[in-house]
Amino acid sequence: MISAAFTDLYELTMAQGYLVHGMDRPAVFEAFFRHHPFGGGYSVFAGLGPLLEDLENLRFLPEDLAYLEGRGIFSADFLSFLEAFRFRGDLWSVPEGEVVFPREPLIRVRGGLVECQLVEGLLLNRVNFQSLVATKTARVCHAAKGGRIMEFGLRRAQGPDGANSATRASYVGGAVGTSNVLGARLFGIPAMGTMAHSWIMAFPSEREAFEAYADLYPDATVFLVDTYDTLASGVPNALAAGRRLAERGKRFGIRLDSGDIQYLAEESRKMLDAAGFRDSFIVASNDLDEEIIEALTAAGVPVDIWGVGTRLVTGGSDSAFSGVYKLAAVDRGGGMESAMKFSDNPDKSTEPGVKEVYRIYDEAGQARADVLAAEGETLEPGVPRTFHHPALDTRRFRMTPCGEIRPLLAKAMEGGKRLGPPPPLAEARDRCKTELGRFDPTYRRLLNPHVYKVSITDAVRDLKASFLERYRAGT
Repeated sequence: MISAAFTDLYELTMAQGYLVHGMDRPAVFEAFFRHHPFGGGYSVFAGLGPLLEDLENLRFLPEDLAYLEGRGIFSADFLSFLEAFRFRGDLWSVPEGEVVFPREPLIRVRGGLVECQLVEGLLLNRVNFQSLVATKTARVCHAAKGGRIMEFGLRRAQGPDGANSATRASYVGGAVGTSNVLGARLFGIPAMGTMAHSWIMAFPSEREAFEAYADLYPDATVFLVDTYDTLASGVPNALAAGRRLAERGKRFGIRLDSGDIQYLAEESRKMLDAAGFRDSFIVASNDLDEEIIEALTAAGVPVDIWGVGTRLVTGGSDSAFSGVYKLAAVDRGGGMESAMKFSDNPDKSTEPGVKEVYRIYDEAGQARADVLAAEGETLEPGVPRTFHHPALDTRRFRMTPCGEIRPLLAKAMEGGKRLGPPPPLAEARDRCKTELGRFDPTYRRLLNPHVYKVSITDAVRDLKASFLERYRAGT
């Protein structure tokens, strides 16, 4: 159980203010993100499962209340409110593993203004980091062109929670397993691993180290061959130890963890094949990311499994996901009213009101556009519609949806309770792979991807235009 004190201080000061001014009325917040990480053309949504579990069990602990009382800025009435606080709101979300795009709501929270405000930090923390890692993993898997990805970034992750969250998210993004034993147990992910150089260095010789390991683990033997000299020592000793495994009907692999991966993999493959071990496999590691892996796979490097650690679990070139959480509608005393954030930076403005998100597919099942519609608004097959760019400029397109029209948001929590048991994590992983396959390759490429259309309906456009007119008129 996570403490409700896992929030920013201003959430608490605002919450007390709302209560003092009698403003704890119905409200709707939406979480979305502003741009794709890594210069990519898509993102992968993750973190929903842990978030729902947290919200269902959220409460302030006695030690939290004692600390807040000591701050000297919170009243006894507010502290009593916090002591009894439980999240009782409703929540809609896109499913985990979904392919998502900027500006479209990923999560909608409806409840009292105070409870919606208090969960902001927790919600963004859970979703932002895991979506970052899931997106990174999907990119790495794309670069591997069918090669398997193993996550083993535990030692370089940002603390224990960062390591476990990254393990979970990497599996959603497409990794086949993890070196993190706790994460594997918690999330039902295959635990995988080889050996460290220290194992080999602890023995009198490299060959003895290999043979001892093969005797212990004949069904899961991967020899780390670069401790001394990969081609002159490591691979020959792996072949010798591998022959003993072959006599028992077992196969083995080798792992390359330094040097020129392309040259060493090609030469190692030749040596393995010449010795009759065509069914052996090669694992490569050493500060890999999607760009390095894509270059190696394009060159035809014979690597079967890619071990990716640091640049996967930390996000590598992008350290954060740009998710935000903004007020979409609030009851100011006369019923629900749409709300919109303005900014000197147009990228930071929001689309007003509570919104639906629809994904439109063509007759071949390929995704063509995501559309933000007003709450309750539907799109009908065979009915021509005009969709607009959110910037309210002249960019628009007209289409007649002829394929599937899929709503992305679905209710996941009502009255603070989940609507069902958490689905297996493998379901999110399968969804990620399947949905990515429904996008044209131009959206998935790593370099200069095509920009996918995220548009708004006439109703949303008109509402946004009315806000701008009122703003300019000073009303």
